[in-house]
Amino acid sequence: MSDSPNPTDDQQDPPFEVQFAQRVYRLPPYMFGRINALLYEKRVAGNDVIDMGMGNPSDPPADYVMEKMCEAVKDLRNHGYSKSNGIRNLRREVAAKYLKKYGVRLDPEHEVMVCLGSKEGFSHMCLAMMGPGDTAIVPAPYFPVHTYAVALASGNVISLDVANSEKFLSNIAYTCEHLYPKPKLLIICYPHNPSTVTVEPEFFVDVVKIAKKYGLMVISDFAYADVAFDGYKPPSFLSAPGASDVGVEFTTMSKGYNMAGWRVGYCAGNREMIRGLGTIKGYYDYGMFQAIQIASIIALREGDAAVEAQSLIYQARRDALVDGLHRLGWEVTPPRAGMFVWAKIPDHWLKRMNTMDFAMMLLEKGDVAVSPGSGFGPSGEGYLRMSLVENENRLRQAVRQIKGCLKEAEAVTAS
Repeated sequence: MSDSPNPTDDQQDPPFEVQFAQRVYRLPPYMFGRINALLYEKRVAGNDVIDMGMGNPSDPPADYVMEKMCEAVKDLRNHGYSKSNGIRNLRREVAAKYLKKYGVRLDPEHEVMVCLGSKEGFSHMCLAMMGPGDTAIVPAPYFPVHTYAVALASGNVISLDVANSEKFLSNIAYTCEHLYPKPKLLIICYPHNPSTVTVEPEFFVDVVKIAKKYGLMVISDFAYADVAFDGYKPPSFLSAPGASDVGVEFTTMSKGYNMAGWRVGYCAGNREMIRGLGTIKGYYDYGMFQAIQIASIIALREGDAAVEAQSLIYQARRDALVDGLHRLGWEVTPPRAGMFVWAKIPDHWLKRMNTMDFAMMLLEKGDVAVSPGSGFGPSGEGYLRMSLVENENRLRQAVRQIKGCLKEAEAVTAS
């Protein structure tokens, strides 16, 4: 007979505790949680919210791309596992686009890799290149994955203001001179998300010089390569002499080709960095659905006119939104590229509330969803990122609703 105490009804097992890895605790709070929660509540309640928060394309891919997708889906040979680095013909098509558009020659076997969207590729590249004690320089304000992916790879982040390109370059050099150990990775993003800053080709020549001088690897996030206005042509980092010696470039078919949900991205450039990415991907995935890859080949091969037409659509939306905000007296510089307007909140409102509260007010009282600049780091405070995914009439209506919301708030304050 056991002499241990008998269990009684009063005794309870201690609650089971789930313990996350430390890398999860290093992630900053998700700044858009409040916005998304209220947006969901309003939509469930039936409110017609004009959503300018996320850069989620609302236009469809070209008909011939969808037709090719349907054809490829019916081919039973396309339903098995695919190669994690992408089928050869798609990699060749990516290389062909780089040669045609940027004059850059790439070896499709070793210098191009297909990713499950550029965000996945970027994150896995950080996992391949970064580790505890390593530091990455990122632009500020920052697209969240530029910092989160480094944090998940156990690396450290130094963010440098991106508004002035010459100052950004000098700050990179200064950081490399004075930080020990030196930064290992430089992340650049042009056209920049969220601030819409753009650069000329000479900028990347200087980036390569700095990278070689200080031993920096470079990742260029070129997500908005295909969306540009007023004759501006976003330059590729890889077009700078020696760029492939020091870095890679990620781009995507989500924006100009309206294939966001398809999750098609690709990485090009330095073969050793791509080999490292391939090592990580080989352990994490079995490649993209082959039917999607086949349809993507057709999109790249035949899609130049459709991409140009889509840019004109975004340009018209940009003009409608910027003109409306100017009429409200807001300070807004029309962007030369990308899917967003980076708008400064009027000073008299910033004296009353922070950017997050201002964005919440527009959503709660005006049924307009925007991204508060503070969600992109401290240097985004005072700004709103407004996406151009709604049509022109909806964007004009959004401006009217913002005007009405602010007028009502002024009246409440006055009373």
